[in-house]
Amino acid sequence: MSEKLRVLITAAGGGLGRVVAERFDAAGARVMACDIDAAGIRSLTEACRGIHGVTMDVGDEHSVGSIFVAVKEVLGGIDVLVNNVGISGPTCPAEAITLDEWNESIRINLTSHFLFARAAIPLMKTQGSGLIVNISSGSAKVGLPLRLPYVVTKGAVLSLTTNLARELGPFGIRVNAILPGAIRGARITRVINSKAQALGVSAVDYEKSLLRYTSMRTMVEPEDIAATIEFLAGAGGRRISGQLIGVDGNVEWEE
Repeated sequence: MSEKLRVLITAAGGGLGRVVAERFDAAGARVMACDIDAAGIRSLTEACRGIHGVTMDVGDEHSVGSIFVAVKEVLGGIDVLVNNVGISGPTCPAEAITLDEWNESIRINLTSHFLFARAAIPLMKTQGSGLIVNISSGSAKVGLPLRLPYVVTKGAVLSLTTNLARELGPFGIRVNAILPGAIRGARITRVINSKAQALGVSAVDYEKSLLRYTSMRTMVEPEDIAATIEFLAGAGGRRISGQLIGVDGNVEWEE
């Protein structure tokens, strides 16, 4: 990977986004990280002094415009955009989902990806190159009962990815999606607790059943996803575009 890559990562104040930011920083890239969590961004930039952190609402059009002013001023452009942000949304039957919950899932999980991509594309077109990586979910392939807004938005991210790849390929811009399985960390713990409550079972019992339809019977480590993104950004990934890449241990089914 080139040491001069300019990388922007959303939701990098913790979890997967932080691991991706730290990996690119360690490889010598110039990294800008954003998150609505001010404490998370502060912790990241204190640990990695070379990372430029921004606290913002990624689903707000004005805020996205402002961060790209900073991208141009601080990084001088952008080579890699990692659309990592996503929320779990409600865990309940479809008929119990409120319109506010539905709209908020769309705003964060889908509209933010569009807003960041839209702002990055002119910069990438000017230089004739770039990589956009959208984080979707293995659930987008198999469905996941009681998680309708999440699955629908993650499925839409796949269409966003394939359409942008076709449109932007002639300009040297690559667009791919990563479909993680259950990523080990605090977020999956919250999801397990919510789903267990909705199903009326214990969190321990639901966690035991979570991986029975995953061929490798294992959760995904954040480092697995970060390594895949780093590969896509490097020389080995220079002809990879329009791909929906499962990093999930082969999720066959979810319930």
